[in-house]
Amino acid sequence: MSKKVILFDGICNLCDKSVQFIIKHEKENTFQFASLQSPEGKELLKCYNLPIDYTGSIVLVTHNNAYLKSEAALKIAKDLRTPWNIFRFGTIFPMWFTDSFYDLIAKNRYKIFGKKSDSCDLLQQNKKYKGSSASSNTI
Repeated sequence: MSKKVILFDGICNLCDKSVQFIIKHEKENTFQFASLQSPEGKELLKCYNLPIDYTGSIVLVTHNNAYLKSEAALKIAKDLRTPWNIFRFGTIFPMWFTDSFYDLIAKNRYKIFGKKSDSCDLLQQNKKYKGSSASSNTI
């Protein structure tokens, strides 16, 4: 099975900590990562008809789909080890409800958690999505 790619805001401290959390707690070597601001991130955004300057939420790219906001977060939770995978049960709530909660945090993430001065550098290079000219065929 091919890797799932998580696109995240590379200057957001909360997003960076979330990526490190996912790397530490994923069940298997499931995910690769790229910042939304990176060339690889912009390439994937374009492939899935999202604006290349999009930074409104995390994006999960899997097979031929791109998931945003709480839907992405809840799908990521399915691939985390116990006890963290319990968050997958957030799908019992309507999407408008979970997205409202997501949007509240996303809107205030810089105020609460701060910004990095530079884009995030993934510490584990084998987790970094490297992109390709045929992105949709490699995911």
